[in-house]
Amino acid sequence: MSAAFRRSVDSLSVPNYRRYFAGQIVSLSGNWMQMVAEIWLVLELTESGVAVGMTTALQFLPILLFGAWGGLLADRFSKRRVLMVTQALMALPAVALFAVTASGAVEVWMVFALVFVRGTVNAVDNPTRQSFAIEMVGPSRVVNAVSLNSVLVHSARLVGPALAGILIATAGVAPCFAVNSLTFVAMIFALWRMNPAELNVAPLAERERGAIRAGLRYVRQTPELAVPLALMALVGTFGLNFQVILPLLARFSFEGGASAYAMLVAAMGAGSVIGALATGAHGRTDGRLIAGAALAFGVLALLAAAMPSLALEVPVVALLGASAVTFAAAINSSLQLSVEPQMRGRVMALYSVVFLGSTPIGGPLAGWLAEAYDPRVALLLAASAGLAAAWAARVTLMRPRLGGSSRQEIPSRRARSAA
Repeated sequence: MSAAFRRSVDSLSVPNYRRYFAGQIVSLSGNWMQMVAEIWLVLELTESGVAVGMTTALQFLPILLFGAWGGLLADRFSKRRVLMVTQALMALPAVALFAVTASGAVEVWMVFALVFVRGTVNAVDNPTRQSFAIEMVGPSRVVNAVSLNSVLVHSARLVGPALAGILIATAGVAPCFAVNSLTFVAMIFALWRMNPAELNVAPLAERERGAIRAGLRYVRQTPELAVPLALMALVGTFGLNFQVILPLLARFSFEGGASAYAMLVAAMGAGSVIGALATGAHGRTDGRLIAGAALAFGVLALLAAAMPSLALEVPVVALLGASAVTFAAAINSSLQLSVEPQMRGRVMALYSVVFLGSTPIGGPLAGWLAEAYDPRVALLLAASAGLAAAWAARVTLMRPRLGGSSRQEIPSRRARSAA
């Protein structure tokens, strides 16, 4: 095993994180299977790019609306216990979708409603998971853990769509929902099996009036937090809308079916896994990494818009996925290392809002551009966001005032053992 690979999976040496990793890979694979099935079901029911965009928007709208309260719950209660509750609740919409789809009673409004319900639970689950990473592994491994969390998401992005493609082609969309409802058991079991004594639990926030406003004020007064969040908002809103763009690209630009869609999603997932492992082995985050990843994202999105065939699109999409996950992981790690522990849930909720909650704005916009013009125009919008973020990072994060303080490195193994 190479030294670089050992560095990239360093957090797996922590028993609690290993349990979390195993549970998440099962649960997230099922979640991606369901998301692919939902989008494909809506596309079959409506043949509308705007409807696909609405599906994605409804999934993430609750994070935009309720994400700040989800972060406050993560600050006030045990994150492990909150996750056990949210994972159980997220199984219910999957069961309901299986029932209405298998019975043949499904209508598009039902899909929209159940997607919104799942998104509401995710508004608590996502910021809690984001802020739980540092409690499992400690500050010295947080960049690595965040990168491995990206590996989790994008490995699931490989497995889930592949299974969804097989099930949709052979048995229809209903089995995807049934399988996903069962995968949450793995995550609940992993959380239950953790040793609470080995967690680096942050002090719980006290009940106070205006706690959410206090979090917003804290971010506004801390440039090391405000600037990365603004960059993530820009790219998250106008660039990271691939759940909308990829199915439309497969169907309308390359005249393909579910297999073409699954191929593009899997390619992006594979590239994202490689990018996340490289970021984890790199072991640090700074303004230069954020600016470089944004620049690569912008350039690769331009190339993706220009590719004339599916065969040429697949490798470019893979590289695009690698640059996107590097950008997001670098910002995530920078925030976790800069925030006060008792504010971590609220700050990571803001990260979730600008990373995922911006989709209700960007998703329908990308769907409208794809339908009114061409899916490639939505890729041009993503490219513009990446290039603008690269310029903004270059002139803000890399100034001495922020560049020096935002640079975070994981201590060497010898330094950790000495501590």
